[in-house]
Parts: sequence; structure tokens; C-alpha cells
Amino acid sequence: MYNTGNYYQRNPLQDLKSYFRSNNSLVKLILINVAVWIVIMILDVIFDLFKIPYIGNIIEWLAVPASVGKLITRPWTIITYMFLHYDLWHILFNMLWLYWFGRIFLQYLSEKQLLRTYIIGGLAGALVYILSFNIFPKFQDVYLNSMALGASASVMAIVVAISFYVPNFKINLLFIGPVKIVWVAMFSIVLDIFMIKSQNSGGHLAHIGGAAFGYIFAYYLRHGKDITASLRWISFLSLSSRFGKKPKSGFKNVYSNERPMKDEEYNYNKKQQQKKIDHILDKISKSGYESLTKEEKALLFDSSKKQH
Repeated sequence: MYNTGNYYQRNPLQDLKSYFRSNNSLVKLILINVAVWIVIMILDVIFDLFKIPYIGNIIEWLAVPASVGKLITRPWTIITYMFLHYDLWHILFNMLWLYWFGRIFLQYLSEKQLLRTYIIGGLAGALVYILSFNIFPKFQDVYLNSMALGASASVMAIVVAISFYVPNFKINLLFIGPVKIVWVAMFSIVLDIFMIKSQNSGGHLAHIGGAAFGYIFAYYLRHGKDITASLRWISFLSLSSRFGKKPKSGFKNVYSNERPMKDEEYNYNKKQQQKKIDHILDKISKSGYESLTKEEKALLFDSSKKQH
């Protein structure tokens, strides 16, 4: 009468590992952020029950400090801080923005570009935050004990990058209606500038750093250059996708009947290709992705693969 099949043999950790491997970089980034937050919350509860005031020490060990002296003693924080949250509303807001704009990002660009934009945007945010707290007199009395945490700078980089890459793409905002995402990005940037005078000055400065990188990335990408393409070390979240693939042969075919392409021909073909891509992006912005033909979808997909 009882099922003695594989039900009791399922391993939750294995299921989670399989789920992690089967999803794209956007899902992985969200899962990592949520997992770190859950661990921090569990530790906070345990420490509170035993009246151990150590949660602050853990946060300080993972958050990026404004003090250069402290940063030298824990350099890993320039990475860990962008996956670290403590407040519920902070992580909820960040993950919602990451999900919404990350999905738009992946309609036009690749998973590796999303991952690189997240990481480098976070690094840019940390850089602006640290420099600001060590340069401006406003922070001279607090920079020694100040630290930053959260994915906001990384998320801002993704928001600005895709907003300026496809500025005519529209989203529906509650009570407002269809709005071009570039206006959402610009409003967010202006708001962060105004909020530098608030108590969370460091956070808004970090946002501006992430936004600056996002704009630079989109600007060069629209001109046919991916400035993150050489940073292949930023691929730890996509390593699992390589498992199971056959290794490429070490031998190359050195024989070809095709004549070498001249520089003039190569540059001309590259410009023509970019014109086609720009036309496709404009078409998507006006009529949506489904309006593309099979050939246009294939061309856009091939182009995104070549850019990473």
C-alpha cells in the first residue's frame, strides 16, 4: 500500500544544485543574494537567542569599508559586499529590480554580459564610495567606521546599461502607463544625486558609480565594442553550464579554399552588420521581440554570442 519508489531517495541539496545549474545567470545571482541573506538572518536569530553580539562582526567582515586601511586587511569585501543584505526591504527592492531589468537585459544581450555588468558595476560602485569618503570633507569624521553593503550598485549598472542600450524599450508603470526605460534610468540617477545629502550618502554614491559603468558599457556596445569581453575571469556563476559538454579538439584545420579578407572588406562588413543590429533593436523597441522574423532573431542571437 505504500510507495517505496524514489520518493524517499530524493536529496533536497541535490535538487537545489540541479536547479541552480539549470538556470541562467540572472536566476543564479538572485539565488546567491537570497541565500546569503537567509544565512545572515538565521545567524542573527541564533546570536540573539544566546545574547551573542556577533552579527555586527560578520556584517563588518563582509561589507566593504570606506577606510582604505581596513580595506587592505579584507580585500574580498569589494566582491562580497554586493551580495550582502540585512534589511528585508533592501533585498526585496534590489532583487525585484534585478529581475525586471535583468529579463529585459537578456532579451538583447548574453548571460555573461549580464554577469560581468553586475560584478564590474558593483566594483565601480565600491570605488566611487571609497574615493568619495576619503576625498570629500563631509565624510572626514565618519569614514573610518563607515561601510557599504547591498547589490544596489550592481543592479543600477544593469538598469542603466540596458536602458541606454535600447532606450526606446517601453515598460508599463502603475498609474502612469507605457514609459521608455531610459526615462526610468535617468530619473533613478537624478534621484540618487539629490539623495547624496541623506543619511545614506554612501549608498547613493555607490549607485552613481554603478550607473556610470552601466552607461559606459552601453555606449561602447552600441558602437560595436564590448568593454567587458576581455574579463573572462568573471565566469564563476556560469561554470556549471560547461559540465557535460564535449571538449573541443586541440587540432585546427589549417586548409581553406577561402581567400583572406582584406581590412577594408572586414571593416565594411562589420559596419553593415552593426547597421542591421541597430535596425533590429529599433524594431524591437517599437513593436516588440515577437515582431522579428526568424532571420532577424537568428542574427541578433549570433551577434550576442560574438560579444562575449
